[in-house]
Amino acid sequence: MRFGEGPESENFEDRTGSSGGGMNLGGGLGMLLPLVASRFGIGGLLILALGYCVLTQFGGGGGMLGGGGGGEPGKSTIPPEQQRFLKQVLGSTEQVWGQVFTQAGAQYQPTRLIAYSNYDQSGCGAAQAAMGPFYCPTDKQIYLDPAFFEELSRRFGAPGDFAQAYVIAHEVGHHIQDLQGTLDKAQSAQARTSATGGNAIQVGVELQADCYAGVWAARSGALEQGDIEEGMRAAEAIGDDTLQKQSQGRVVPESFTHGTSEQRMEALRRGLSSGNPSSCNYAR
Repeated sequence: MRFGEGPESENFEDRTGSSGGGMNLGGGLGMLLPLVASRFGIGGLLILALGYCVLTQFGGGGGMLGGGGGGEPGKSTIPPEQQRFLKQVLGSTEQVWGQVFTQAGAQYQPTRLIAYSNYDQSGCGAAQAAMGPFYCPTDKQIYLDPAFFEELSRRFGAPGDFAQAYVIAHEVGHHIQDLQGTLDKAQSAQARTSATGGNAIQVGVELQADCYAGVWAARSGALEQGDIEEGMRAAEAIGDDTLQKQSQGRVVPESFTHGTSEQRMEALRRGLSSGNPSSCNYAR
């Protein structure tokens, strides 16, 4: 992708050099509810074992962790060129979705991207690198350990700058859903159905976020030759069927929460080809 001298978002916080302000994994998981998932989908075997735990608001008041800083400040572990790329991707999403919302007679309220190392705190509980990138609707922020991109490239065979941008744009897609009320509607629908039915609803939410990522890319003006192929490789690598085959040697369709490789590729492709958010009618 080529952003040139495009603006860098100010809604970026680098906590990678912090001493750590999160909690241990066991303590954090108690705050994650099995409702509307809002993560990219390839947090490794831990995520499969947890059944893709969901990040959403914990009802009933007490016990909610704050979305505060990640501990004592320190030296950033993100190379300057990568930090600039992250800020430019986020800045581009702000421009694109700002225009989309304005055309619809609304005002876009940007999300904030928190870059951290190993673990941190979010408004939804502990942020763990093993969980993969995620969006927390409680504090309306995206949490990302940049080391995830190395795993995306090395372990899942999906290198490239657009593959990385797709990760961020997918989580921004969840923010769009949050602003539109889609996440709340999906959560309510899941509460009224079976676990299998809830998974199907969750798949729709994830596919819509993939499609929204494609819409952003189509409108960004930053795509270069080979970028779409990078995105398709990433989408294929993180399908539920592909991940289940790798982790357990068999596929359990009723447990899918993010969609098959083919579904995720199709959703991203739909957004890329249309550039129209209304074409992303997956969530229900």
